[in-house]
Amino acid sequence: MRKISPLFFGVLAGALFALLAVQPGNFVGASKADNASDTYQQLNLFGDIFEHVRAQYVEKPDEAKLIEAAINGMLSSLDPHSAFLDAKNFRDMQTQTRGEFGGLGIEVTMEDGLIKVVSPMDGTPAARAGIQPNDLITHLDNDPVKGLTPEQAVDKMRGPVDSPIQLRILRKGVEKPIDIKIVREKISIKEVRARVEGNDVGYLRITSFQSERTVEQLKAGLDEIARQVPADKLKGYIVDLRNNGGGLLDQAVGIASAFIGRGEIVSTRGRNPEDTQRFNANSGDLTKGKPLIVLINGGSASASEIVAGALQDHKRATILGSRSFGKGSVQTVLPVGSFGALKLTTARYYTPSGRSIQAKGISPDVELVQDLPDQLKGKIENVGESSLRGHLKNGDAKDEQAGSPAYVPPDPKDDKQLALALDLLRGVQRNSAFPPNPKAAIPN
Repeated sequence: MRKISPLFFGVLAGALFALLAVQPGNFVGASKADNASDTYQQLNLFGDIFEHVRAQYVEKPDEAKLIEAAINGMLSSLDPHSAFLDAKNFRDMQTQTRGEFGGLGIEVTMEDGLIKVVSPMDGTPAARAGIQPNDLITHLDNDPVKGLTPEQAVDKMRGPVDSPIQLRILRKGVEKPIDIKIVREKISIKEVRARVEGNDVGYLRITSFQSERTVEQLKAGLDEIARQVPADKLKGYIVDLRNNGGGLLDQAVGIASAFIGRGEIVSTRGRNPEDTQRFNANSGDLTKGKPLIVLINGGSASASEIVAGALQDHKRATILGSRSFGKGSVQTVLPVGSFGALKLTTARYYTPSGRSIQAKGISPDVELVQDLPDQLKGKIENVGESSLRGHLKNGDAKDEQAGSPAYVPPDPKDDKQLALALDLLRGVQRNSAFPPNPKAAIPN
């Protein structure tokens, strides 16, 4: 990493203040002259401290790392999802959105300086190794993760295909740390898996919205089901969003559009009313109105909550399972020249009826918590946005304890949420929430 000269630091400080002045909606008080003066003073203070460290620290510091650490410290004080991506991590993120990378296949966040597992991706090395939601990763190849940013931690877990890495894990209910060795693989993100349950129900498992191919894969899955089951024999569809940690907003809009003929999917609202954006269905209902049940749990977050919320508000689907994670914020990626990018929380998103699910989650129409096997009881806890330190408040309502256990049985025979969904579609069981009443939906 190249050194940063005092001249560059002056330019950086000036650029920071320009951002404060030009985009007042993103920073408190940037529109008033007196607060602008205070900001200059604080930047001068930062510059003075930087120069003291640079000139007098016991060892010559890496100036670029000092600046990056300062930026990360500033962003971490905002909320858990704002972060600075250096040039390499920004490239890695762009690679991931294209759908392929070398790694473990694991969705993570940070908690108290440790890597916290949101969920392992289906069919990946992490899933096969037994990594579980809520596991805390303390060491990577015997190096502590304390002090790493989320992006640095992800970078260390990625690497060449066939290269091994050892993870040390703390798991609730297990006294001693667990060491797990995993061999990296090429993670080709197949985000939609389709199959036919029995011979009359289409099942679509959407594991994430991380790549630009999610909608394309959904359409392929629907075509695959249509080839296997005649339309007059098909009872309906199950869309499984459990442990789906989210991803790209446009893919969420596209997925919801595939089931909603018309109308709003989601809106985003920043600090300024004029920044409000509305996203509407951009395709007809590809399922031709067939009954639809969506499965969610505590690992369903962000983009998956956008889909579930839109389908619920439009009375297009019955939401079944347990309360979702509650990540109702939007992160905008802002490139900063050759240095990388700023991932900044810029808005909350709202379901078509105007609900903010931030730190609250989506409540299912039919609540059914998945049973845990005896060996996991007491070891898997509820996960949710409201449990993250420094989380963004709801804005419209009091925060609730969002989230629920993020557990999906590996054997479908043990999956009682899936079993109930099948029974409802086949008429074996009845529930007042299924099918939903479209007349009660929000106006289109």
